[in-house]
Amino acid sequence: MKKEKVAFVVVRYGKNINGGAEYHCQMLAERLVSDYEVEVLTTCVRDVATGENIYPEGEEEWNGVVIRRFRTNPVQREKERYFAKKAKPARKLRQFLFKLGILKYLSYLIPVWTYKNDDEVQAMKSDKFYSSTLNDYIRDHIDEYKAFIAMSSDYVTFYYTALYAGSKTIAIPTMHNMGISFRSVLTYAFSKIFYVGFNTGEEQKLAENILGKALGPHGILSVGIEEPLSADWEATKSKFQLPDEYLLYIGRITPKKIHCLLSYFVNYKKKYSDSSLKLVLVGGLAMERFEHPDIVYTGFVSDEEKMSILQHAEVVVNPSRYESLSLLLLEAMNQKKPMLVNGHCKVLKEHCLKSDFASFYYLNGSDFNRALYRIEQSEALRREMGEKGKLYVEENYSWPLIIGRLRKAIELN
Repeated sequence: MKKEKVAFVVVRYGKNINGGAEYHCQMLAERLVSDYEVEVLTTCVRDVATGENIYPEGEEEWNGVVIRRFRTNPVQREKERYFAKKAKPARKLRQFLFKLGILKYLSYLIPVWTYKNDDEVQAMKSDKFYSSTLNDYIRDHIDEYKAFIAMSSDYVTFYYTALYAGSKTIAIPTMHNMGISFRSVLTYAFSKIFYVGFNTGEEQKLAENILGKALGPHGILSVGIEEPLSADWEATKSKFQLPDEYLLYIGRITPKKIHCLLSYFVNYKKKYSDSSLKLVLVGGLAMERFEHPDIVYTGFVSDEEKMSILQHAEVVVNPSRYESLSLLLLEAMNQKKPMLVNGHCKVLKEHCLKSDFASFYYLNGSDFNRALYRIEQSEALRREMGEKGKLYVEENYSWPLIIGRLRKAIELN
């Protein structure tokens, strides 16, 4: 019997793609191949910063998943900026009403907003990930697929999947409390979507308060955690000139992602001059390089090297204010590593509380210093946090649980 087809839609996909939504997509897609004919519809873009078409257009197979790549349209940065600026009042208004606590209730009068909608659409059509051929493919081949799984509501592909295949779309929005989540066009997109799967309870509450009545059937899907192979530690340590003891960050190195981490860490080293910790940053650098003798940049690493670096860290940090889940946190907990996270992110704070403080959170530089010093100075505390983290992941993020939820959502269609 021929398997039914399921297509994930994401802006980038493939080896050496460094991004949370992209990796999330890969883990889900590869675990569905035993039950469905799984495809990924994506662009030819590799680097999120440039938006250039690097991968060849067409079809390839990787780990049992068929990848269909479509070229993006020429980037029109000035046009995008122009229309994004014109559309900004809608986002600002919706954010203001959200802060007042009334946006959700207004949705019962106005579930779908049209204010500045046309400007938002024009901005999306000028976006570096906009692909008219990908959109046309979804529209013209909708009947061939049982479901489309759209990743990340921040991206233009999410809107057009909802537009052309909403009745068959399972959305995984990875939503954050940022301006982009308050666009008027998202009220229309979510009103068309068959089912929405969130990563955490905090993300779900955020979406309910932003979208209100425009949000249809929804629940928690989340994601499981890998048990990947690990590269030889001595070879990895030598290759990247890694120290013996270090605080570790893994992910895109951008101001938005690392926030105040660099300044906090430098101040920590000044305050605690006897600390042997260095800061190791793993991932692509998309900002000006900050030079310091106690900061090490590895650039991109393989999955096996990443795991080896993670397993030998003293402490792992996620300084982002905007997370819908944090795979880094869950991977670190799964390896029994103590975590330090930005408490201004409600999702990360939720993990701290639910795991009985397998992770500590900080709200400012003083908090950062106190928390990191406590963890660094106590091997017993690191061990205790590690055991709590491992238990938290096993009870809440096992793959049979996650894939069971996703299959159920697909079969409801």
